[in-house]
Amino acid sequence: MSKQEFLAQLRKGLSGLPQKDIEERLTFYSEMIDDRMEEGLSEEEAVSAISSVDEIIAQVIAETPLVKIAKERIKSKKRLRVGEIVLLALGSPIWLSLSIAVLAVILSLYISLWAIIISLWAVFTSLAVCSICGVLACIVFTLGGNSASGIAIFAAGIVCAGLSIYMFYGCKAATMGTLLITKKIAIWIKNCFIKKEVA
Repeated sequence: MSKQEFLAQLRKGLSGLPQKDIEERLTFYSEMIDDRMEEGLSEEEAVSAISSVDEIIAQVIAETPLVKIAKERIKSKKRLRVGEIVLLALGSPIWLSLSIAVLAVILSLYISLWAIIISLWAVFTSLAVCSICGVLACIVFTLGGNSASGIAIFAAGIVCAGLSIYMFYGCKAATMGTLLITKKIAIWIKNCFIKKEVA
């Protein structure tokens, strides 16, 4: 692939970003290719030494804040006519309330997911505290002359300690999974803003 083809594909893939950001990225990669060519690589070798266009686009989208992408996408390319403004104003009780309802449902589902994660960590914490308290209670009961109860409480503390170890790994995996899902959803939303309308 030639340098110009690489830069053209990169420009097309980043077309939903602000123009300033696109130009900065194109300049950066153009200079990177030029530097590699000065080191003795051919144009095709210099281009192939860089990551693929799709990987670069995915990385740039992941690094760019959603607010910046949304502002660029929402920025009006043309002035609205009076009729369009009137229709937007008259239809606002419907589209605005539906938009708020959809956002509220999505937000409540997301908050519920994190509430489950927090509950799992609370269970882990309570099991860990129970295991420590079981050992301490065993000492108290044994010193008080009730060694049978102390041994039973100690056994319960050991069971709680074992469960808390399993619970820790489960909570950690659930938290990492939720963070990964959050990241993928954010990238998907960014991609929705960046995709160009088919002409």
